[in-house]
Amino acid sequence: MAVFVPTSLEELLTARAERPGLDLVAGGTDLVVEVNFGRHRLEDVASLSRVPELGGWRREGPAGPGGHLVLGSGLTYTEMLDPTLAELLPSLAQAARTVGSPQIRNAGTLGGNLGTASPAGDTLPVLAALEAEVLLGSAAGTRLVPLGEFVTGPKRTALAPDEVILAARVPVARGHQEFLKVGTRNAMVIAVCSVALVLDEQARQVRVGLGSVGPVPIRALEAERFAAEVVDWSTGRFSGGEADLRRFGELVGAAARPIDDHRSIASYRRRAVEVCARRALERTMSRQAA
Repeated sequence: MAVFVPTSLEELLTARAERPGLDLVAGGTDLVVEVNFGRHRLEDVASLSRVPELGGWRREGPAGPGGHLVLGSGLTYTEMLDPTLAELLPSLAQAARTVGSPQIRNAGTLGGNLGTASPAGDTLPVLAALEAEVLLGSAAGTRLVPLGEFVTGPKRTALAPDEVILAARVPVARGHQEFLKVGTRNAMVIAVCSVALVLDEQARQVRVGLGSVGPVPIRALEAERFAAEVVDWSTGRFSGGEADLRRFGELVGAAARPIDDHRSIASYRRRAVEVCARRALERTMSRQAA
């Protein structure tokens, strides 16, 4: 087994082109588990920790709504909690706060969560609700792939053997955001279900991403359309009542495609995601009103 420690993106992409299938390790919080359980055998490995182009985040375009945030694939969960970024993407910060222990948050990265493509990946429903695109790079060039096309199945992606995840690119939305997660305990737990909700005042949209209730991150499109009709966009306040909240939750539950597994049964997942969605919308509207 050969271990590579590239110090530039060019060096990394060259190594990836010469050795398709080269294992890429950032924090290793997912890969090492697979290795330890004998589900993955390491051949050649490249460490991403010294590639500066993959780290951090930046803003593109105008300040305020209309611009984009580019989140490097090396961005750690701890860095997602930075107050400046958390103010722009509060749902991402809320999701990052639920991930593992401080040690895991210091090591785990956005690119690792994307590359693993677990249905329970905590950042994935947030990225779905934010309408993120994934920036991929190879020695031949770069391409942007919508998240819904990038994650193709449980732990499967559209990443080519010679490509590297460079970043996620998300629009800057004005409006409140929420992330809620249900697990078998209160901390350091894999999601039984999760919901991300984004209120985009400029686009007059309510967007909902669901995690751990299907093989890929799910957008609850019918629920989104319903919610947009019960928001008074002139004030950003919820104009519906309790029946509308219940209906919104039911529509979110209908969009879910849960399964029975060792963490939960499908019927509980569907019910839990309904409740989380209703609470997320209720919290969003109450905070907008405040």
